[in-house]
Amino acid sequence: MRWFWLNHSVHHSPNQLNLSAAVRIGIFGKLTGVGLFFLPLVWMAMSAFKDNGAILRTPFSLPTHWDFSVFAEAWDAGGIGRYAVNSAIVTGATTAAVLLLGSMAAYAFARFEFRGSGLMLALFTLGLILPIQSYFVAQNAMFDALHIKDTRLALILPYTAMGLSLAIWLLRAYLQSLPKELFEAARVDGAGDWLIYRRIVLPLLKPGLATVAVFTVLAAWNEFLLALLYIQDESLKTIPVGLLAFSTKYITDYQLLFAALTMVTVPMVAVYAMFNRQVVAGLTEGSMK
Repeated sequence: MRWFWLNHSVHHSPNQLNLSAAVRIGIFGKLTGVGLFFLPLVWMAMSAFKDNGAILRTPFSLPTHWDFSVFAEAWDAGGIGRYAVNSAIVTGATTAAVLLLGSMAAYAFARFEFRGSGLMLALFTLGLILPIQSYFVAQNAMFDALHIKDTRLALILPYTAMGLSLAIWLLRAYLQSLPKELFEAARVDGAGDWLIYRRIVLPLLKPGLATVAVFTVLAAWNEFLLALLYIQDESLKTIPVGLLAFSTKYITDYQLLFAALTMVTVPMVAVYAMFNRQVVAGLTEGSMK
């Protein structure tokens, strides 16, 4: 009787075996993804505690001593504080403009029929597929004519324009998934377009707005090309361009560079970690009918 129970207890159906294999593969895939994401960050942070010679000789070894004063030195030597303020102003203004204009445009495209809407939506689609190099020359000429180069506006305007394409498409898809009866009932109660936008659209768009905000913050905070080309005034430079201060024509101070990179990278990782659920919700809820 005991042999019969043991013989049948170890028997597994093919479906169970396939499920357990799928679980193991899924766990392995997740661990691999986490490793590929975090190992470079850990290596960057550890390199901040090693001098240039140790970084070049044994790049993957552990530091022999942990001197946290290197972060204060990097902050002062590179002027990270000033660059961080400029990045925060540009990123904050860009994010606010993208959320406001993107939500308004998405509401218009999702709930109103007007002439030229298809063409305008197609133009916004180009913003998702065209690289910045394809229109940089024309944009540069426009900014020269407007005399806004070497101002924060020279970064806020293109960053906002680049962020609007994704914002409009994502928020429009989310609004289209909502029942039309919700808006019709509000109109029956006497609500106008502006009241519907403030009282109904914005509260329901919170997951989508959080997703757009995270993507916009990450893109604006890390953008390098336009910040390098449009801003020559040292007092207006942002963090990605400011980090060039640690590298000269003949030598690069890798220890201070890695310390500065760690300080400017950790806040962005923290932002994404805090809003990870909202990002996932914003990307999935809009596709649910």
